[in-house]
Amino acid sequence: MSSNQQRVNQRVNQNGGDVKSAPVTKRALKAAAVELDSELALNDVLLRGRVSSLAVEKELPSGDKVMEFRIVIARSNEEGFDTIDISAWSSKLRRTAGSLKSDQWVEVSGSIKRRFWRGATGLASRWQIDASEISRL
Repeated sequence: MSSNQQRVNQRVNQNGGDVKSAPVTKRALKAAAVELDSELALNDVLLRGRVSSLAVEKELPSGDKVMEFRIVIARSNEEGFDTIDISAWSSKLRRTAGSLKSDQWVEVSGSIKRRFWRGATGLASRWQIDASEISRL
């Protein structure tokens, strides 16, 4: 019996089901695997760097507002820098982002997301950090 099937059987037992009389379907296995993945998955980011561009507020077609800015982070034990796009969605975070100055040190925590949109040349995307906290250092 595979480890995924064992996990499904445990879940069925926890929910009062009878594993012996109920065969485990592929659909149930997939659902259990997705549930297990979501239990093990972690998307937490903590970054410290310098503000490289002042925040710009954008209003989306949905009416939502977002403040976007960039930070620069030196690579550990390597030459060079990484430029990271940050998005601030809540009104508190938008105010904080709007008050940041260029070259100011900040700490940002949040999660990484990939954004998609249609541009002049077709579908485009980029990775950015959705901030849950922004602190000046």
